Amino acid sequence: MEHLINQRVKSIEISGIRKFFNLVADIDDLISFTIGQPDFPTPDHVKAAGIRAIEDGFTSYTHNAGMLELRKAATQFVEKKYDLQYQPETEVIVTMGASEAIDIAFRTILTEGSEVLLPGPIYPGYEPIIRMMGASPVHVDIRDNQFRFTLEIIKPFITDKTRCIVLPYPSNPTGVSLSSTELKEIADFIKDKDIFILADEIYSELTFEQKHTSIARFLKEKTIVINGLSKSHSMTGWRIGFLFAPEYLTKHILKVHQYNVSCANSIAQKAAYEALTAGINDAAVMKVEYSKRREYVYQRLTSMGLDVVKPDGAFYFFVKIPDAITLNSFDFALKLANESRVAVVPGSAFSEYGEGYFRLSFACSMDHLEQGLNKIESFFNQMK
Repeated sequence: MEHLINQRVKSIEISGIRKFFNLVADIDDLISFTIGQPDFPTPDHVKAAGIRAIEDGFTSYTHNAGMLELRKAATQFVEKKYDLQYQPETEVIVTMGASEAIDIAFRTILTEGSEVLLPGPIYPGYEPIIRMMGASPVHVDIRDNQFRFTLEIIKPFITDKTRCIVLPYPSNPTGVSLSSTELKEIADFIKDKDIFILADEIYSELTFEQKHTSIARFLKEKTIVINGLSKSHSMTGWRIGFLFAPEYLTKHILKVHQYNVSCANSIAQKAAYEALTAGINDAAVMKVEYSKRREYVYQRLTSMGLDVVKPDGAFYFFVKIPDAITLNSFDFALKLANESRVAVVPGSAFSEYGEGYFRLSFACSMDHLEQGLNKIESFFNQMK
């Protein structure tokens, strides 16, 4: 009966990140720099709010778009943090993580034959959804532009089929962000075109030198903003995301969301409300620690002579494999895991433009970073 399965589903694969993680998971004494999972616990006061929700019997459906009080808190959060104005009643949807928000956004705006511009390298979670909609992902090489998806890079790829441009900043896997000037240039160029922007801003609270800027400040009417609590509050398993967009968009996206999941988890919504109100600055403590780790990892990698772009945010380095090593990124990462007991993600997981690189997550303790980087340095010395 397998021949009856949707061919578009059959043609997609499990994420290269997960595929590699599962492949090396059983290696003994492995130091893993793979999954983008914060190593901090969910804040205690947030966990307590979830417990209270259970004890109070708050276990029924909520409004399809989420509890109104949570939507109000979400809009107040992005206004205070990023100067974005949205109506809580009509312009925000609480989703089952940022992943569901991306899914329902694409399923609403994409049609057969339309094109979506994606910077390459890029997180692998967009392309399969685009393809399942019968649309085409168009990866744009940004490697020679310090991983920045700027207007001059975008322009040559705009066609009459272009329906959406994805701006995932701060970026997974590179950690790079765009400046407000760069974002405004894109917004000014797009404002008279029939093109949407999908701005995946899940790492917006984890920026270092510069405060996060959303392109929705300059182009709200065409922008779908994706955010959530997985990274900012270390709530990956709670599965709470947010989709912000003008009402003419959300009224249709909400229909897709409703038929998909009805509503986000009610207990997690109560915890999310606590996170966005009493815990509005919970990410600050994590950011200080991530900043220390970033400086340490950058110093170690550059001292090895490796080519890296210092990340502006998130908790990743995207590292160029030295030209002298002739292995492709998957075989390189597998050899590193088997011989040195260190796991990184092969760059090929992030589109063809990630080939020749590996992603290293510094969402782990300093002790693990030191041990793992010592092993990586020894590995490179042996390969010379």
